Amino acid sequence: MSFVHLHVHSHYSLLDGLPKIKELVKTAKQRGFNALALTDHGNMYGAIEFYEACLKEGIKPIIGLEAYLAPASRFDKDPNDKYYHLLLLALDYTGYKNLMKLSSLSHLDGFYYRPRVDKELLRQYHEGLIGTSACLGGELPWILRKENNYEKAVKVAKEYEEIFGKDNFFLELMDLPAQEGQMELNNQLVRLSKDTGLPLIVTRDAHYLSPDDAEAQDVLTCIRDGRTIDDANRRNRMGIDNSLCSAEEITSRFKHIPEAIENTVKIAERVNLKLELNKWHFPHLVLPPGKTADDSLRGSVYERLAKLMEITDEVKKRVEYELEVITKKKYSPYFIVVADYVEYARTHGIVETTRGSGAGSIVAYALGITTVNPLFFKLPFERFLNPFRPSPPDIDADFADDRRNDMIAYVTEKYGADGADYYFWYHDG
Repeated sequence: MSFVHLHVHSHYSLLDGLPKIKELVKTAKQRGFNALALTDHGNMYGAIEFYEACLKEGIKPIIGLEAYLAPASRFDKDPNDKYYHLLLLALDYTGYKNLMKLSSLSHLDGFYYRPRVDKELLRQYHEGLIGTSACLGGELPWILRKENNYEKAVKVAKEYEEIFGKDNFFLELMDLPAQEGQMELNNQLVRLSKDTGLPLIVTRDAHYLSPDDAEAQDVLTCIRDGRTIDDANRRNRMGIDNSLCSAEEITSRFKHIPEAIENTVKIAERVNLKLELNKWHFPHLVLPPGKTADDSLRGSVYERLAKLMEITDEVKKRVEYELEVITKKKYSPYFIVVADYVEYARTHGIVETTRGSGAGSIVAYALGITTVNPLFFKLPFERFLNPFRPSPPDIDADFADDRRNDMIAYVTEKYGADGADYYFWYHDG
């Protein structure tokens, strides 16, 4: 591995990137790369899809984000303010979580034309992240090119090093010789590296796979900007190659700065991100001493069911069958939590009803989640849940509109904000 692409966009860079994730990863594999980054503009929509596609192709996934940085506070909404670009890469799971936090807060707190972070957030959520000076739209390139203030650039560069930590902030040279001002900027960044000790990397800022895709990319950005290809004032990048070039192409042009190439490999080697996927996470339950969630569910089902009907052999057979499926799939906590908040609603005068295939579960009926006896109406459990269903059960509960906040407050207080977000918003119809 002689070079790694660390600045790459997919179609999730909305109206500013062409490649779909699978195409991107397969092309990288065909061109001999065994590590690749995804750094879409302002979002992480493609992160999981990219992660899984890379693992399937035997490529190390590097999850990143080309963030938009507010010049001062993310809360400022001044139309005269511009925003800078800043490349962020997750080194590990802590960095991945911080990247998600930054992405979320940029949309919730900082959105103004673009989802923006600020340096306050970077200081708070920098752990496990690498930052780079990004493209011509980055703060350091702006200071060097537009403000022509080298002394300020030195100061700001050191500020970024202080935020991310030593060896975690890089000056980004771009292999875009046809881009106006890029070669001069690269020379200034090399000088800045010598004066500050900050390491260099080389990127391509890839927005499509092959040079032949340039025209399609041009049309895409015209749509984004509301212009036509005949508009003389549009941003025309037809002569600039933003394709996912081979390692040989890039290294041939940066033989005079070998460390900038080598550092892309070193960053890739530092990345150690493992995501636990296809596993469901339930809120923490406080259970009686010595009891598991399965024990508690079983005891509660039989205790409550005895008050509703006679537990005949037929009833017991159905209950045992359902409990076997539920416990094998480790869904007992789910039923306990849903039963709990449904009971809270009914005992606090909150109008509630449950609908859907959950009516086929006698366990749900026993717990009070549903009000229909599935044995009497001959409703099948398998439509709701069965041993071969890969997805989790989905009990649709509706609550009175004017009491939703009461339900959210209850679930938040009892199970924590994360549990409330998942259970209430996912399951409340």
